Amino acid sequence: METHFVFIVDDEPGIAMLCERILTRAGFRVAAQTDPRLAIEYLKENRIDLLLVDIRMPEVDGFEVIQHAQRLQPDAAVLIMTGHGTVDTAIRAAARGVDGLLLKPFSQSAELVEAVNLALADSQKKRDAARTQALRPLFNVSESLLSETRREPLLDLIVNAVCGHLKCPQAACFQMNNETGLFYSIASHDTPSPQALLDMIPGMDASSPLLINASGPGDAAMKTHLADLGLGSVILVPILRPNLNMMFIAARTTGEPPFRESDLEMLQILARQATTALENARLYAEQLDYVRRIEESQKALIQAEKMAAAGRLSASIAHEINNPLQAVQNCLHLAAREDLLPEKRREYFDLARTELERLMLTVRRMLDFYRPGASALEKVNLAEILQYILTLMSKQLSEAGVRVVTEFSGTVPSIMAVGSQLQQVFINLILNAVDAMPGGGEIKITARSERDGVEVLVQDNGRGVPKEKQANIFEPFYSTKDGGTGLGLTVSYNIITAHGGVLELLTERGPGACFRIFLPAGGKQ
Repeated sequence: METHFVFIVDDEPGIAMLCERILTRAGFRVAAQTDPRLAIEYLKENRIDLLLVDIRMPEVDGFEVIQHAQRLQPDAAVLIMTGHGTVDTAIRAAARGVDGLLLKPFSQSAELVEAVNLALADSQKKRDAARTQALRPLFNVSESLLSETRREPLLDLIVNAVCGHLKCPQAACFQMNNETGLFYSIASHDTPSPQALLDMIPGMDASSPLLINASGPGDAAMKTHLADLGLGSVILVPILRPNLNMMFIAARTTGEPPFRESDLEMLQILARQATTALENARLYAEQLDYVRRIEESQKALIQAEKMAAAGRLSASIAHEINNPLQAVQNCLHLAAREDLLPEKRREYFDLARTELERLMLTVRRMLDFYRPGASALEKVNLAEILQYILTLMSKQLSEAGVRVVTEFSGTVPSIMAVGSQLQQVFINLILNAVDAMPGGGEIKITARSERDGVEVLVQDNGRGVPKEKQANIFEPFYSTKDGGTGLGLTVSYNIITAHGGVLELLTERGPGACFRIFLPAGGKQ
């Protein structure tokens, strides 16, 4: 149990000795002084828990001693003794926040002990009430700190919260450099030289909180340092964690009320909340950067697979481009003959123009596929996208001996999606189906409305996916065919998932492989 320190001030030596003897016997640590001026000097250097002071003393009365005590040690309890218990004395005592009044002479020692205990208890209740009142606004502070995820605005919030709740004009926040072990300033408020405040740390235990007032008990060197800075009171609170070591400082200038123990507790709570908020902001920034890098990697992967698929289309497209080019060249050669009739020359020019328009349409389709697609959702019609893709791939499908059968049940509703990405998915599935039927075959594409979205089935009559490989087909770099990249289905799966949809292999459907795509009408859910 804590032993309280009682300081007795009475100009009558007999009374001072009596009180000292009674309280020592009751288990208190006690010091006594009969000269009130020396008592004030004692209070400047020694921390006490309770001041027991006589009111009527020559030269310096008890109320003046109380005034100095409350300035030097604002958390100390005060019990006054008087042989003249008047209403005026009681009123003056209450006005000064005195915790108890004892009339002299007291008949029994128990009266003194009881009065001291009651004064200490009353002082503690006052401090607890003040602490509760001060802590109440911290709930709002916690919400504002933890809801801010940007580091710089968060640091401003922290120093402003310290200044506001501790009613101090100066505050600073420091972070430790893990390599050097030294603190450096990361935020400050109205502090001309934050580092000057931090210079106090070499004289303290950097792992323990510190409250130091320029007047009152405390380290003489630190008090001198405060006075040199024009400060009257400072609190330093370190928060040491494995990944983040911080130091929070609050300061009041000379002439302002000194900090109390409740202010130290307040800054400790604020410091812990602030450190947690800073750690959350750091983790959020790291997570945001990680998500950004993942998105960039996914876009690069999608584009890489898109280019690979485009490469597989290039042979077929080369025919589509070369044929109209040759026709244009022949038409221009024939139109250049001097003996040609004007009507025939116009006919050749019209044929050349028609072939050029067909060439431009083919190139435009290819550019649409090669170009990186926008990531913004737009209203798209899957039936139109499928028809566009089949037109684009018609030459290759024909040369591969593959017939495509489409079955669009009723009106296929439009959905919110990234059209260019869905084109890539369908091209991947169709090319895979073509590769699975080297001798030719049939692909059946079915699209219909289902629940709150659209279902598309792509089925071939090829060799299908071996049972032992079905569980792995959507994994990166896993391919069931020679020369495959192993990325087509992975990228397609990621695209559909990003749209809030489902891409799956229907193992019970045969012959061949049947892939099912479901996409919600409103985009990602």
